[in-house]
Amino acid sequence: MALLEIENLVVEFETASGMFRAVDGVSLSVERKEVLAVVGESGSGKSVSMLAVMGLLPWTAKVTADRMMFDGVDLATISPKERRKLVGKDMAMIFQEPMASLNPCFTVGFQIEEVLRVHMGMDRARRRARAIELLTLVGIPEPEQRLSSFPHQMSGGQCQRVMIAIALACNPKLLIADEPTTALDVTIQKQILDLLVRLQAEYGMGLIMITHNMGVVAETADRVIVQYKGRKMEEADVLSLFESPRSNYTRALLAALPDNATGDRLPTIDGFLVEAEAAAVNTPMMEPPL
Repeated sequence: MALLEIENLVVEFETASGMFRAVDGVSLSVERKEVLAVVGESGSGKSVSMLAVMGLLPWTAKVTADRMMFDGVDLATISPKERRKLVGKDMAMIFQEPMASLNPCFTVGFQIEEVLRVHMGMDRARRRARAIELLTLVGIPEPEQRLSSFPHQMSGGQCQRVMIAIALACNPKLLIADEPTTALDVTIQKQILDLLVRLQAEYGMGLIMITHNMGVVAETADRVIVQYKGRKMEEADVLSLFESPRSNYTRALLAALPDNATGDRLPTIDGFLVEAEAAAVNTPMMEPPL
């Protein structure tokens, strides 16, 4: 049995002009110890899909699925209280912007220890020892001193490492990394990606990597899902995706990579071709409201 199984996930938001479908019939599964990449351009529904799985969308969002199972638990039927016991403990998520994800009013140590207090019931001494252990694990120098630091006193790379420490605090079974290197410079991006892959292997977690960077996909993933406008266009193992993509959209994405440019200009994606292909995948596409 897969760690996470999602079938026909649909997410809709109410707007002034009616319901807007942000995710349209996406299905996916993740095995234990597997790295799944979800790739696509901005607005393709990658983050919304995962926020729906985590139960972190606003209450006004309408989320439905034929099947939404995590480690034998039906996420579609459990109560909000039961879901809160899972999120942050067995299912954890690293968000795009570390400086915005950490609370500026509390120290780094408090924010790490809060997870351990809520989900693990640790006393103060054990929480502090575990927090130091986690900061050491993610490569933060002088972890004892950093516990009393506020997020604004740390760099973007250090804040992202703190976010990883918080996510790993309770040894989760599934880790979702939502473009975890977006706000970081290239050198730090490499360090964070290497850290995530190493920790995933050590902890034996399932890892979902949300990204629009095909280089990240090639280096980290076992399988890949390509999304466009809320729909899954293709799913394949990494080697097959790069060597023989089936979807016109995937081929266009790969052709648009700078390394694949053959002239002075990068190739562009034929929107009409992709729209026609996407329409064939599922029901007619819904345009976002103006």
